[in-house]
Amino acid sequence: MTKYDTIVIGAGHNGLITSSYLAKAGKKVLVVDGRTHAGGCASTKVIANGFHISDCAQWVHQLDGAIVKDLSLEMHGLRLGKSKRTLALQANGDHLTIDGDSLSGAGINASDKKAYKEFKSQMRAFAKLMLKLYRTRAPKLVESDRGDKMTLLSLGLGLKMMGRKNMQDMMRLVLINIYDVMNEHFDHDGLKAAVALDAITGTNMGPRSPNTVFTYIHRMVGEALGNRGVAQVMGGMGSLGGALLSSAKTHGVEVRLGEAVTRIIKTDDRVTGVELSSGDVLEATAVVSSADPTTTYRDLLGYRNIEAGQARRVEQYRTRSGTGKLHLALSGLPSFTGVSPKDHSQRLIIAPSMDAMETGLNPIKYKELTSQHVFDISIPSIEDPTLAPAGQHVLTALVHYVPYELKTGWDGVRDQLLESLLVQLEVYAPGIRTLIVASEILVPEDFEVSHGVTGGNWHHGELSIDQALMMRPFPGSTQYTGSVEGLYLCGAGSHPGGSLMGLAGKNAAEEILKQGVLS
Repeated sequence: MTKYDTIVIGAGHNGLITSSYLAKAGKKVLVVDGRTHAGGCASTKVIANGFHISDCAQWVHQLDGAIVKDLSLEMHGLRLGKSKRTLALQANGDHLTIDGDSLSGAGINASDKKAYKEFKSQMRAFAKLMLKLYRTRAPKLVESDRGDKMTLLSLGLGLKMMGRKNMQDMMRLVLINIYDVMNEHFDHDGLKAAVALDAITGTNMGPRSPNTVFTYIHRMVGEALGNRGVAQVMGGMGSLGGALLSSAKTHGVEVRLGEAVTRIIKTDDRVTGVELSSGDVLEATAVVSSADPTTTYRDLLGYRNIEAGQARRVEQYRTRSGTGKLHLALSGLPSFTGVSPKDHSQRLIIAPSMDAMETGLNPIKYKELTSQHVFDISIPSIEDPTLAPAGQHVLTALVHYVPYELKTGWDGVRDQLLESLLVQLEVYAPGIRTLIVASEILVPEDFEVSHGVTGGNWHHGELSIDQALMMRPFPGSTQYTGSVEGLYLCGAGSHPGGSLMGLAGKNAAEEILKQGVLS
């Protein structure tokens, strides 16, 4: 029987990054994934003949350029599109344009323009400080080693170097909600809502929820990495997964797709391998899971193999998503009122106000549909015509708020939800319904089934302050180590969290190598 140094569960972007760094260090690595294609949430599918859509993640804005360089991803086919401006659509057609730190349109006043530049500068400074922590394992606060102490010292020094006011502001702001902060800084409702949307994307929270300033800073890490704005992956998001797969194989990683891991094997006090859906049992010195923490511990390892307190933490870990996706295949380019044809390729958002966002959130708390949704829209076929037949287009939109669970169940309700979304879209894009060749609405339950993410949360767990940094995912399973010897985590459920940045995968590999368990 072949024994591997490491078996990585899941061929998502973090799993492939971990495997590549370990293989570059000379380790014998196997990646196993039940899906027939690599990339995880970075994937592309066909929704109608000739129409290709990124079925989960649709934007790249936090991918670390150091990983792109280390793994030669551009040589393996990765191409990113141009950075996008954000157009916050207004019902009257006079839209707010956000271009970096600059604002225009929608009657935005000089005071808000000045305040926005100052706000972004401060948030970017906070994000740069956060990036220092993101590029290493989160330090232990108890039983810390020299490396942990040096990380904390560096953070403390960085915080002090920002100056007294910024230091005080960060300590105050990081724990409060984006709603109050927006009202402190700005007058324009559309601007407040646009910033708040970036604070709640990928969460099950509204602008008034605690910790949403922290989630905004998390998103701002993308700018700290040098990314001006969101961008699309040319060829569809699956091209990122393809580039990572090609790079991994070049570095010597063995990959088995279409075979799911059904069990993590524990022998005595440590993990010793995995069992596959085929019945094969594979041995390894270390098993690294890029699956979400709940799937890893509850479904693959099993609660019988961990202590009771740890099992309770897994059950209490918040994973439910409130985000769905709308996919449209269109016979032509839709016309959003007040948007020039060239600007249809930008990021288009529909978020009238923070209060409207809260109104949209409230029903899903009670497992009910809302009639007030928030949209984050991309028409990627404008910049990349290969995604649709000539003269035709695809539209994809992140939709907040869509409940994970309905009182009535989802049977027969998806059409009702789709109709509600199209009614709202037509306020901003009259006649879009007449262009629809094919449509698809995905709810969190669908992502749970198709991508194996508990609660339909592709960030592998809510990124609130009690589930972040040195607390991610929960005590007893931080710093990429599992609760059982030989088991490690490398997915979005580990530090620094979700989005397509790849740092969880890179950091996990570095930590495993540092520990010397594969020597």
